[in-house]
Amino acid sequence: VGILPYPITFLITDLISEIYGKKRANDVVITGIFASLFSLLIIYTASQVPATSWSYVQDDVFQTVFGNSAIAVFASMLTYLFAQFVDIQIYHFWKRVTKGKHLWLRNNFSTWFSQFVDTFTIVTLLCSFGIIDWANFKGLLISGFLFKVFVALLDTPFLYLGVYLFRKRFNLKINEELDLL
Repeated sequence: VGILPYPITFLITDLISEIYGKKRANDVVITGIFASLFSLLIIYTASQVPATSWSYVQDDVFQTVFGNSAIAVFASMLTYLFAQFVDIQIYHFWKRVTKGKHLWLRNNFSTWFSQFVDTFTIVTLLCSFGIIDWANFKGLLISGFLFKVFVALLDTPFLYLGVYLFRKRFNLKINEELDLL
């Protein structure tokens, strides 16, 4: 399920990187980790409390669905942290090289590389923890990565739109970032 909204987080960090800079983008990534920890706490707490008698989801079903959540969320958090930091570093590398031009290049090149790192890392961790069978590794790696590349291509116009609106709103020039102190 996480593969569906996850690529959009790279669009968001690219937009934040472009307008607010590397430090703010890294701050947002750290905030995302705390949100994941909070979600994990909620799932853990819910698993410790018995279901009501009238619940459609009994304890055994809840454990089947969410039983590996701690491992999966932990693996996901590590992967998210690593891949986002890679994305931000590569994004700013390309931003320096292009002197703030060619937004499509830094958006896609940073996202494609970091998405491969993300997909490879999460599938490897989930297989290593026994959540996913190793026989599925290659298929999940290829399909997960291609899906994320496809989303990155689709989100490029939205990044251009977001950057345009922010630059217009704050009177920013190309390669200029907002300083929030």
